[in-house]
Amino acid sequence: MASLKNKKAVASSKKDDTNSDVPEGEDKEFCPGYKDVDDFVKYGLGSVLLATKASGGLPQAGDDFDFYRSFPGFQEFCEVQGDQLLLCMSQIMQHHSCRSRMRDCDKLTGLEERFDLVVDSNDVILEKVGILLDEADGVNRSQQPVMPAGFQPPKIVISSWNRKGSSSGSRSETFRLLQAKNIQRPQLKFKEKVDNSNTPFIPKIFIKPNALKPLPSYFTTKHMRKERPEDLDVPAALADFIHHQRTQEHIEDMFAHPYQFELDHLTVPDSLLSKTEPKMYKPIEETPCSFIETLEDLVALSEKLNEVSEFAVDLEHHSYRSFLGVTCLMQISTREQDFIIDTLELRSEMYILNESFTNPSTVKVFHGADSDIEWLQRDFGLYVVNLFDTHQASRVLNLARNSLDHLLKHYCGTDADKRYQLADWRIRPLPDEMAHYARSDTHYLLYIYDCMKAELLDFNHGQPGLLQSVWNKSKDISLKKYAKPIFTEESYLEVQKKQKRSFNTQQLAAFRLLFAWRDKLARQEDESTGYVLPAHMMIKISEELPKEPQGIIACCNPVPPMVRQQVNELHLLVQEAREMPLLKVEIATPKTKGLAPTRTTKVTLFGPHDTSRVHIADDELPVKQGVLFSDDDHKSDTDVEKIRSLVASAKITLFEEPVAKEILESLSVAQMKARRIIESFENPFRMYLPSSGVHVNENAKSDPSSKIFEISQRWKLRTMEQQQRELELAKKAKEEAKQQAKKAAEERRKAKESYKESLQNVATVRQQAAECAKVDGKKRERVPSEPGESTPKPSKKLKSAEKKKTKASPQESFKPFDYSQSDLKVFSDTKSKDNSQFDPNRQACDPKKKKMAGGKKSHSGAGNRSMSYLAGTSNRGFRHNWPKR
Repeated sequence: MASLKNKKAVASSKKDDTNSDVPEGEDKEFCPGYKDVDDFVKYGLGSVLLATKASGGLPQAGDDFDFYRSFPGFQEFCEVQGDQLLLCMSQIMQHHSCRSRMRDCDKLTGLEERFDLVVDSNDVILEKVGILLDEADGVNRSQQPVMPAGFQPPKIVISSWNRKGSSSGSRSETFRLLQAKNIQRPQLKFKEKVDNSNTPFIPKIFIKPNALKPLPSYFTTKHMRKERPEDLDVPAALADFIHHQRTQEHIEDMFAHPYQFELDHLTVPDSLLSKTEPKMYKPIEETPCSFIETLEDLVALSEKLNEVSEFAVDLEHHSYRSFLGVTCLMQISTREQDFIIDTLELRSEMYILNESFTNPSTVKVFHGADSDIEWLQRDFGLYVVNLFDTHQASRVLNLARNSLDHLLKHYCGTDADKRYQLADWRIRPLPDEMAHYARSDTHYLLYIYDCMKAELLDFNHGQPGLLQSVWNKSKDISLKKYAKPIFTEESYLEVQKKQKRSFNTQQLAAFRLLFAWRDKLARQEDESTGYVLPAHMMIKISEELPKEPQGIIACCNPVPPMVRQQVNELHLLVQEAREMPLLKVEIATPKTKGLAPTRTTKVTLFGPHDTSRVHIADDELPVKQGVLFSDDDHKSDTDVEKIRSLVASAKITLFEEPVAKEILESLSVAQMKARRIIESFENPFRMYLPSSGVHVNENAKSDPSSKIFEISQRWKLRTMEQQQRELELAKKAKEEAKQQAKKAAEERRKAKESYKESLQNVATVRQQAAECAKVDGKKRERVPSEPGESTPKPSKKLKSAEKKKTKASPQESFKPFDYSQSDLKVFSDTKSKDNSQFDPNRQACDPKKKKMAGGKKSHSGAGNRSMSYLAGTSNRGFRHNWPKR
């Protein structure tokens, strides 16, 4: 395919060259049998498609191919066709100047080498095809790319961070990093000490030149603070704040922009909105430069600036060895002269320049003044009125880059020398190279200002709209107010979120403690937080949580001086963090229980958890959310009656819900014991479930540092109060059981007494019989039994009746039985043949059985037998006595 497309492109170009030699009436064929390239390409594509379909019908690799390979004819055919294909591929590679030794490969690594050759050749062929297609479309890659006006190719840094390559092919230049070693800290020489307190910044201005609105009385009487001796021991800003609280003055004046009114009423004159010819700058070698380091020179400079109509300003700042930062140098350039001011030496007298900086008739040209405006307010109390920011103009003009070095290259044709961009500007005396670098930032800025003004007007067809927008954006920058970094309890979260790390409770506590320690020490020593403990080292210590001070040192490379001095204090902070309960937390916004939108459905039959056919409307009513623990059910304020659709309340519970206290108190001892046995089988984790009677503070539930929060996320331990309550319930149950037993005994005793009382007036059977005998006048006599008869055994009913009679009539005297009248022959061994009395041992059976029974002898004497029953044996238990069938 690639070769065909290549041939198509080449053939089309050849055809165009040869058409001039062919007569107009004749049509020359592109190839024998083909009119033009399109016919040839159609035929080639058809052939490729047919070959692709035929390859699909070949045996697949595996068992099928091995089976066909076993036939010699198929094997020979494959080898011949394979050699032809390799030959064709080699010829194509040779045509495109690629390696083409497809057949001369090692047997072991031949397949891999051939595959690499094919891949490389395809890349080369496809690249050539792309180039030819681009040329056919009119794109010529050999030409240089078309770049927008003012575009600069990025600078290439060669072999090291401090080496830059030169386009002319000369030797590469090396950046020089100048650093102040063993230099005296300039903060020590300041007349007014640096205020690093954790209080808001109050403007330093006390004189307001060029004022349309007078300065508030607070600023004018600010110098009188020294007359208050009670405020000498506190920072200046805090003393002023205390004074305001005492005098009950308006605090709004303390934090308002002093030139807010002047900037709001500033109008740009028409001369600044009209087009003027740019004034060429003088060569930097021919321009005088003055170094201002005395008060007299500063006053003379202020007078010169009041006479000019515009001047350029730039600052050099140092922030590594100071908490708030220090402005070390100020460069000012006019059309005729350059000035460099030593702001470290004249820090307390820089307010003199406010007269020229706030003059609305003088244009102050800055580049990227966002930080410069804040530094001027913080260190010197200087404010800028009528500012023009070339950075904002560059953005409006949509230049390729908005940096100052690009503007110097685009408008002035000079390369900015940034070798001293990382230098320490606290160095005194200032080297000549650094002074030259500093003045070059402002020397060309006024010419750039003139050029950009003209371009803004030309870009908008002479209308001042774009230029006016740059003036407005510059005025907004002038209205910026400096704000000191204030430490709060949640300041560490902002830094932690930027790192995009997930911490547990111990790591987060360590990070919070280290952040507070770093901020406190940096304010005390007037060092930057990066100097005390860089952020990446603080993250490393928080993640590792070293157990020893040596581990903290190992986490820092190189070790900051403050960390080496305070390593023991840092170790105590890490130990304090390790004592926190270990939980995984999220720094995201805390999750509060809200109201979810009601889910309505068009289908009447649906599952409450099936959301496939559920849509949420905009005006739907709230739904009660599911909760994890049943204790939180009462917190939801959702009205269930307002819910329009069926919603299942999701609730996670294990086993059964805890039983109410009233039900437990009503159970007896046996029921309580049975309930415990049943619960031991149903729920072996009952002791870990939350107790129903324990009061837990709601704030403690949501506090990750509390133990209640940790317990609520897991199984809740059984408390001692619950055990004591169960013991008290068991004691109460025992006492109630005793009282019930006493009541039952008393009731039984009372029932017996009432029963006895009811039987006292009832006559017994004997008494009734005696009364009947008295009435008849006859006395019942006992009939003596005949000899040989046995006394019948009284029945149990009669015995019980007699017992009741004897008990019921205890008043009758006992009369013993008279045995003299009884027949004692019953106890003898002789038996009467004609005994008509019933004998239970006598059986009514056949005569044979009577004989057999009579033939047996009794082994036991009659004296051991009862007086009314004779001895006898039962024949039921013997097998030979069973009845025959």
